[in-house]
Amino acid sequence: MGPTDQSPSPAASLEEALHRFGVRLDPERSALLDKYRALLWEWNERLNLTRHTTFEKFVGRDVVDSLQLSALIPPGRRVVDIGSGSGVPGLILAICRPDLRVALCDSTQKKARVLQSMAEQLGAPAEVHGCRVEELLALRTFDVATARAVAPLAKLLTWLEPHWEAVDELLVIKGRNWAEERGEARHRGLLKRLELRRAAVYPMPEGDGESVVLRLWPKGRFSQGHGEDAGRDSA
Repeated sequence: MGPTDQSPSPAASLEEALHRFGVRLDPERSALLDKYRALLWEWNERLNLTRHTTFEKFVGRDVVDSLQLSALIPPGRRVVDIGSGSGVPGLILAICRPDLRVALCDSTQKKARVLQSMAEQLGAPAEVHGCRVEELLALRTFDVATARAVAPLAKLLTWLEPHWEAVDELLVIKGRNWAEERGEARHRGLLKRLELRRAAVYPMPEGDGESVVLRLWPKGRFSQGHGEDAGRDSA
């Protein structure tokens, strides 16, 4: 390969990676995001929380996914992030959207303690709950539930099935196998009383296909236009 065919050198900073992916944040949000990134990578050396340990992967996967969700959530909403894990997308939403009231929910106590520590050090407006989402939804109500890389769609909907009175809608990030997961959920009867739409479609980095944000909500809850997109993928 000639010099002109070589891949660009790895980004040396968060700011450089944000620029490469066309992400614009105000300086305060960018600084908080970089502090979160540093804390996450520090904790990762002990607990193996993430595989995204380069600036490109952190921005191209974690930040881009979180901002795709952010664009779909109106101001001031109460958000519960299911299986927050390392803080994606919930803690990034809390950093980039301080208008939201974000609750991070993870049933693994070690991860919940790390999330609590990072949220406190960042001064991020996020609650942390070390429990299963079903337990939290039995006590609290939310406008939006979010999830990424937590469980197949059928399992996620099984958790939520008894609790749709406690959450208005679900926004879930899925990869190339989303249609197969939808088929499994439909086969198990989990979509009979739900609407499903693709709310966003965007390329994964490095030509790895497309990611989608699926929006699901109980039939009859919203007006007819809620969640429409060009694909109109109905459940």
